[in-house]
Amino acid sequence: MKNLKIFNTFSGKKENFIPLDPNHIKIYACGPTVYNYAHIGNARMAVVFDTLVRVLRYTYPKVTYVSNITDIDDKIIDAANDLNVPINEITQKYTDIYNEDMSKLLVKAPDIQPKATEYISEMIELIEDLISKNHAYEKNGHVLFHVPSYENYGKLSKRNRDEQIAGSRVEVAPFKKDPADFVLWKPSNNEQPGWDSPWGYGRPGWHTECSAMSEKTLGLPFDIHGGGRDLTFPHHENEIAQSCCSSADASDPKSYVNYWMHNGFVTVNGEKMSKSLGNISLVKDLMEDNHGEVIRLSLLSSHYRQALDWNNNIVHQAKKLLDKLYKILADIEDVQASKINDSSLEFISPLLDDLNTPGLFANLNKMIKDFRSISDEGLPEFKSKILLATNLMGICQENYLDWFSHNDKNIDTHIVAKLISERLDAKKEKDFEKADNIRQKLVDMGVEIKDTESGTDWSLKS
Repeated sequence: MKNLKIFNTFSGKKENFIPLDPNHIKIYACGPTVYNYAHIGNARMAVVFDTLVRVLRYTYPKVTYVSNITDIDDKIIDAANDLNVPINEITQKYTDIYNEDMSKLLVKAPDIQPKATEYISEMIELIEDLISKNHAYEKNGHVLFHVPSYENYGKLSKRNRDEQIAGSRVEVAPFKKDPADFVLWKPSNNEQPGWDSPWGYGRPGWHTECSAMSEKTLGLPFDIHGGGRDLTFPHHENEIAQSCCSSADASDPKSYVNYWMHNGFVTVNGEKMSKSLGNISLVKDLMEDNHGEVIRLSLLSSHYRQALDWNNNIVHQAKKLLDKLYKILADIEDVQASKINDSSLEFISPLLDDLNTPGLFANLNKMIKDFRSISDEGLPEFKSKILLATNLMGICQENYLDWFSHNDKNIDTHIVAKLISERLDAKKEKDFEKADNIRQKLVDMGVEIKDTESGTDWSLKS
């Protein structure tokens, strides 16, 4: 098995993955803030890191994957106030919806899914530690991290001093010692959720949450921390500062996390998703017209570090590829897959090269093209490659009959597959009259067929 290579955002280069403990890989990825339906950007992060975890689990004996739920945030408070409902009603509703949506995308549930509100005591303890070490201070019920106290601040995002201040999401309040200082704890009024603390009734800052949850669930250091590219600064930069200055080693950012991975943005027809443009694509809406596997494969069609432009064409291409794979799996249903060998491992090697899913797609398309020329003796190894690749990508997880039944419940897909197979046999035997009769029978059923180099494709007549 080749070594896994990943692009480490911290170093800015692709590196061989060297686990802290090869017998137990630990990974944390920032999950959603649950105040609304999951959008395609949320889904891309979940699918990318689910794929990574699948690869890790194939390579190493034990993997612990943690992905959190942010269930206390000003956006959540605003949503609850707008609807005049309790906050926990909002967060529970959208946590359930998020998990259901991801399940339909074949995203396996993380081993641990911590909720921020369950770790308040750990957050308070972390903040107290930072104050005691002169990395944080209290002012007017706020506790702030003092950025100049941490000399490695900015090394993840590669931002200079001016960019740090300009890019911070936190407004420059008059009580800050430094414009770049960020909030660890903020006061809550009587109408806002909060908890008692040494600094009064209040709630944690967003960045504080992930530092506390990752340390509590995985311990420090751990192997991989991931999330969307938009989290690089300030969220992940602030996490490093908090955790290294509290529980880890302030002089060594790797005392918190060994590798940082970030997936690229999702655009819609070339434009950034935004409420103002009205182009936010929700997972629930996309699945009204598309199977979850189609959406999943669409999200993997571009390299995870690159921007992904969401449009009808990539969805169409994903559906076509899945149809071809399922048809091949139907044709070789009775073939016993061989054991995984060096050739099979070479076939999926793009995944080991920083999750190069487009590279694996190219391998799959070549195999599809060559399928009809594969000898009977070569089919067991052929099948092992297909199964290994599709399992690692989380696709082709249904029975082929179920897959094609999604197109039309009135079509017996088993009969269609049988007729296509009989037609191919007739053509091989040069019984063209029989082949034509079978084609006509399929047409009468409402099935259109197209002969290609890789075999026979079929679809329902529109």
